Amino acid sequence: MILELIYIKTHDNLDSMPTGMHSVVPANPETGLNSGVIFTLYNRHQSVNINQQNRLHPYYLVYISNEGEIIADHTQVKHLLDVARSACKGNQEPIQSAYLAFNSATRDGRDMSLYSDLLDNAILSMIDVQEEKDIDSLFSDGSTSALTTKIDGLDDFELISFLVVQEVN
Repeated sequence: MILELIYIKTHDNLDSMPTGMHSVVPANPETGLNSGVIFTLYNRHQSVNINQQNRLHPYYLVYISNEGEIIADHTQVKHLLDVARSACKGNQEPIQSAYLAFNSATRDGRDMSLYSDLLDNAILSMIDVQEEKDIDSLFSDGSTSALTTKIDGLDDFELISFLVVQEVN
């Protein structure tokens, strides 16, 4: 997020900001920053808002651990924004210990397979949450959301940016 903030300060037109940018911060479990990644995604289908569960629609945030466990799903927007802000707050420059560990783990970005897999899992988690809400709506008063909206997977989203929460030694 540090790179994104620098980019925003130096460029007037945010529409031209490249997608897929990332930043790396050190993990700090005491403050809730467990190793993993926070993905920022853009939903390409404006008509779909996973049952109005996302206040940032068409943007989605998901925090997933390196083991593939969802730390915070897309419905926990405030928490996710607070975590991202606290991870970056007070840092004007990239954090060397974090990005060196990330560069070592990814062979300077040549092996991003872990993050590709985590991205797939993050999107699948949004589909799972949608399906749970759809099933719940079948058994509650009022209208149902079952079968009214459909998110198929990765093709429905564009990766905007991601914040890697890196374990450092």
